[in-house]
Amino acid sequence: MTEEDGAKPKPGQRRAAGASRIRRTAGLAAMSARLGGGAAANRARRVFASAERKEALDRELELRSAREVAATLGSMKGAMMKLGQLASFVDSGVPEAFRQALTDLQADAPPMSSELSASVVASELGQPPDEVFAQWDPVPIAAASIGQVHRAITHDGRAVAVKVQYPGIDHAIAADLDNIDLAGLIAPILFKGLDAKAVAAELRARLTEELDYALEARRQQRFADFYRGHPTIVVPDVLPGLSSARVLTTELAEGVRFAEVESWDAAERDLAGETIYRFVFGSIYRMRAFNGDPHPGNYLFRPGGTVTFLDFGLVKEFSVHDVAQMVAMIDAAVLDRRPGSLRQVCETLGFIVPGAPVSDEAVDDFMAVFFEMVQRDEVTTITEEWAGEVARRLLGGRSTHGAVVKWANMPAQFVILQRINLGVLAVLGRLGAAGNWRAISEEIWPGAGGRPSTPLGEEEAKWLAEHHPELASNEAELLAAVPLVTEPSRPGQLSQPG
Repeated sequence: MTEEDGAKPKPGQRRAAGASRIRRTAGLAAMSARLGGGAAANRARRVFASAERKEALDRELELRSAREVAATLGSMKGAMMKLGQLASFVDSGVPEAFRQALTDLQADAPPMSSELSASVVASELGQPPDEVFAQWDPVPIAAASIGQVHRAITHDGRAVAVKVQYPGIDHAIAADLDNIDLAGLIAPILFKGLDAKAVAAELRARLTEELDYALEARRQQRFADFYRGHPTIVVPDVLPGLSSARVLTTELAEGVRFAEVESWDAAERDLAGETIYRFVFGSIYRMRAFNGDPHPGNYLFRPGGTVTFLDFGLVKEFSVHDVAQMVAMIDAAVLDRRPGSLRQVCETLGFIVPGAPVSDEAVDDFMAVFFEMVQRDEVTTITEEWAGEVARRLLGGRSTHGAVVKWANMPAQFVILQRINLGVLAVLGRLGAAGNWRAISEEIWPGAGGRPSTPLGEEEAKWLAEHHPELASNEAELLAAVPLVTEPSRPGQLSQPG
């Protein structure tokens, strides 16, 4: 056992841990220095270069940077590898060099030894796993950046999945976050108008929360309770008596992995895509929360559109005020669409600087990237190419009215929401899922009054009426808050959440 496991360190152990942190810090600092130096050299070489040569220099720098980042992040467990995985989920949207270089970070990480995993269970639950459980498989079924998952059978005969956190990963992530300029590291791949410091603060908060399996257990159980009995959405129950801050035990889910679903026929892939869409956006407006990790590895599928959702370590919870802001944006961008209405809402909520010297039409065009999928009341097939183009436009800020970019921002409370927007599109693109996303959305959006538009929608409407009659009063409370968040602010000021 190490110091991180809670045992008293042996002589020299503390110094070794300190040396490890120093090596991590040195490696990250060296990477940052090399990236910064490379960028400076690139700027200098571009001064006298032709247009074609400038493009070649930029590609060369991009490739070197991608290899440097991937090599450094792939050599460690912790925040930086996790961030690499977070970036790679929009693989069709980041530059090609980064997409290729980060692909390896999506693969399972090397597992810890069976003895070490067992020691964590013993430390957290008071007994070794072969006593805590009737049966324990020492070979993990999945391994990632923060922990790994084992199969087990409880003494009352329940098949379970046991997620065990790597010992010392909390210290590794804390060291990464304390010793790297996170904002500077992620700024090059962000949409130009985003506040890199706000993004970094949000990522830091979410990454820190992921380490707390007790928090994850509470959040997962909240989702499991809400979706109990749903016709196609499944969330495994948590076994709190067999869980702790570093061990999370849940029901073992059944289903096939994403790679197999990609070979299913179009009708089945459409049903799977619809269920994922209903889960993500239904959770935002009905639970005021969402699971912020739309990664292919976090789903299990069964025919007929049934999807089991795994991994609730990255969950964002919203206030009524936050969701009212989203509803105001939808009203202005999709349902209302009066000239100037979207611009007014964007200025009031902090997406566009008030009084920016750009036209209302330019603002509409710039914000269209968030709403194109739901503006047409017709069946639309999501392709990987289209999902990638949306990601590039959002991350790169490209628009036919590029002048808007420097006046745009992303309020901090909505930073992680863009992970959902891009991640869901990427997943639906890989499925090639088709649907009338506008009609499905109107079933979900508060106040839109959409009738069930698909067989799954009809089943969900019956389930909602039976299991969640309280949603009617919740929706009324939310709609009453919408006018409050769209009141024009005083000149030169932005409305802030109350």
